[in-house]
Parts: sequence; structure tokens; C-alpha cells
Amino acid sequence: MHNSDSQSPEGTPENGAQHASPGAELEALKARVAELEASNSELREVVLREKAELENQRRRLHRDLEQARRFANEKLLNDLLPVYDSLERGLSVEGGDVNTVREGLSLTLKELLRIAGNNGLVQVDPVDQPLDPERHHAVSMVEAPGKAAGTVVTVLQKGYVLNDRLLRPALVAVAKDD
Repeated sequence: MHNSDSQSPEGTPENGAQHASPGAELEALKARVAELEASNSELREVVLREKAELENQRRRLHRDLEQARRFANEKLLNDLLPVYDSLERGLSVEGGDVNTVREGLSLTLKELLRIAGNNGLVQVDPVDQPLDPERHHAVSMVEAPGKAAGTVVTVLQKGYVLNDRLLRPALVAVAKDD
């Protein structure tokens, strides 16, 4: 059987629609390339802007962290200024009796402890408590009648805890076994 519907290159309208002239096809491809290049250029600009913005944010964050680190103690030091002033006034007083000086020192110490407490510092003063090796450092054992062995008898130097973290252990003398 012979097919009478043989397809010639120019014979069918469908083939003619599918094959545009080479010049038109080239122009369409050139237009598409130009469109993609423009899109690529726009995307490149967006990426560069975003990269610059990220770099600016990184610089701002670094500057802010540096400022925070440099001035982190500002509040504490500002709170300590009245203590500093009290100590200077106490030292500038000529004469005066021992009780007055002692009272002034006591008030200054109370103020200092109040400020330290407001900033998370707590004294470790473990007299009559069992030795806690996590918070106390025993430097000697002493005879202490009436005290259980291992009980803190004397605090040689108070310890300090800052926001639940040991800053300095208390140096203590502990009762030894009878």
C-alpha cells in the first residue's frame, strides 16, 4: 500500500507553522538571550545589595557587641560611686574618734554589700555549717569541743557566689575528730 498522504516539506500547513524562517527564529533567540541577560543583571544587583546589607548588619552587630562589652559594668560602677565618695570623705576627716570612724566604715561596707547583692553577688559565710568542698576550702583543722567533725568553725576569708556560680571559695578552719 502506498500512502497518498506523503509529507512534503512545504506540503502541510502544520509543518509550515512549526518551521519559522531561520531569521525570525534567530531574532526570537536573541530577544530571549537579551531578556535573560537583563534578568541575570537584575538578580546580580539584588544579590549584591543583599550582600552589602548583610555586611552592614554584621558591622552594626559587631559595633553593638563591642559597645556592650565596653560598658557592661557601667551600672555597677555608677552604683559604686557613692561608696567611693563615702570612703574619700572618711579619709579626709582630720581627727575624730575611733567609734565614729568604725561607724562610717560599717555603713560604707553595708552599702557596698547592698550594691553587690543587687548585682547578683552573695557572700559565703559558712560558720557552723558542714564543710562543702564545692563552696569551701579548708585550710586547717582545729580542736573544737562541742562541734561535730567536719563543721566549719572559723571563716578566715569569706567566699562569694555570683548568680549561682562560685566566684571565690570561703577559706575555713574545720573541726577535727575528737
